[in-house]
Order: sequence, then structure tokens, then C-alpha cells
Amino acid sequence: MKDKIWFRRKLYGWGWYPVTWEGWAVIFVWAFLFTSIMVNIERQVALRVLFIFISVLVLIYVCYKKGEKPKWQWGKREED
Repeated sequence: MKDKIWFRRKLYGWGWYPVTWEGWAVIFVWAFLFTSIMVNIERQVALRVLFIFISVLVLIYVCYKKGEKPKWQWGKREED
């Protein structure tokens, strides 16, 4: 049985958008944690950059694992 897709491939460009409550929960939790940690990292530019890099990589990994196969497209969806 195929896993339920939380994120659908975008119609224009490359990336995903949430289509289930699980996908939206991932986005909201990520945004909450990102915002609250960034507010508490004071004037430490290197630490902020490292945190941004790691948190975005984690979000991309979750989208990749729980979403459709990513590919660049521009317009009408071609069936795989």
C-alpha cells in the first residue's frame, strides 16, 4: 500500500505545498519552532545562519519523504 501524500508538487516551479492536515501541521510546527528559536538567538550571526540552514534542510527532507516526487514544471501537470 502506498503511503498517504502530505505534500503535492507545485504546478509552477520546484517544491511542494501541504494538502493534508499532517502537512499543514508540519508547516505550522516548523514555523513556530523557527520563529521562537530565531527570536532567542541574540546577535550570533553564525549560529543563526547555521540554524536556518539546518531547519530548512529538515523541512525539505520531510517534504521529500512525505510528498510527491519533485521535478521542475511550468503549467499543466503531466501524469508520471
